Amino acid sequence: MTPTLRTSFVAFALAFGACAAQAATLYVSSEKDDAITVIDLDKLAVTKTIPTCKRARHMELMPDGKALIVACTNSGEADVIDLATHKSLRRIPLGEDPEIFDLSPDGKTLYVSNEEDAELNMIDVASGKRIRSVEVGQEPEGVLVSPDGKTVYVTSEVASLVHVVDAASGEVVKNIPVGKRPRRFAITPDGKELWVTNELDASVSVISTAERKVVDTIRFEVKGARKEDITPVGITFTKDGKRAFVGLGKANRVAFVDRASRKTEEQVLVGKRAWSVALNGDESRLFVVNGLSDDLTVVDVAGAKAVKTIPVGRVPHTAVVVE
Repeated sequence: MTPTLRTSFVAFALAFGACAAQAATLYVSSEKDDAITVIDLDKLAVTKTIPTCKRARHMELMPDGKALIVACTNSGEADVIDLATHKSLRRIPLGEDPEIFDLSPDGKTLYVSNEEDAELNMIDVASGKRIRSVEVGQEPEGVLVSPDGKTVYVTSEVASLVHVVDAASGEVVKNIPVGKRPRRFAITPDGKELWVTNELDASVSVISTAERKVVDTIRFEVKGARKEDITPVGITFTKDGKRAFVGLGKANRVAFVDRASRKTEEQVLVGKRAWSVALNGDESRLFVVNGLSDDLTVVDVAGAKAVKTIPVGRVPHTAVVVE
């Protein structure tokens, strides 16, 4: 091979590698398989599974986009997975029965709910050491850090409260009553509203972050379904904050909700127990994790219709898009 040809080949290989590294990918955790399913979003096909710790549940990207963190309830730890190699880099102890976590904006602190201990634990990511434990209501689950990193919100399923925690001091500065069995959060891009799904109330509580109180309640109805079968959990906003998508649990649907009017615009039939929801980068597709049918529904957002079902691991929990 001539030097010129060799140089051209290397340049092509590097360019191809860069394109491959940027391929749109969806990662779905599986509670029963102790694994993460990897889906190519261009082909909408499973490409591999990544073994991980026991009862893989909530996942988030590190702020640098180079690693994925998955919390494993039965292992009591988080697995840090390198996205370039799909290999485990290390494990971070999370304490007993970790549920949901969120990262500080700089990625240095991990905030995790520990259900059995009724605590919010703050973990230093670099050292893996616990910084502080904060007592909260029974069965905490949802955790969300404010965009400025100063406030941590935590749901208590038993107390039906949202705890407002000062990140620096660990002090609970406010308890906000919401609907029955609050589960997950989404904050509007402007930071003004915090939406909380209430699983046993068929509703979402809208909290003013400035006033720290509920200012509205969005209630869901599904034709032919009883209220107790409408169990909202997963929620996400579009980048402009004008629309929210809410997984309605046992109602087997995802709701498209207009933020301004607080009205449900569309409902799309998906798999059994619509759980976690995630959008792709251009927001043309919504991915709905179905916890009881062991699959993922791909929803065309513009057409408000399901276009494909992809089998994933047993009892899938969370979906994370990497583009």
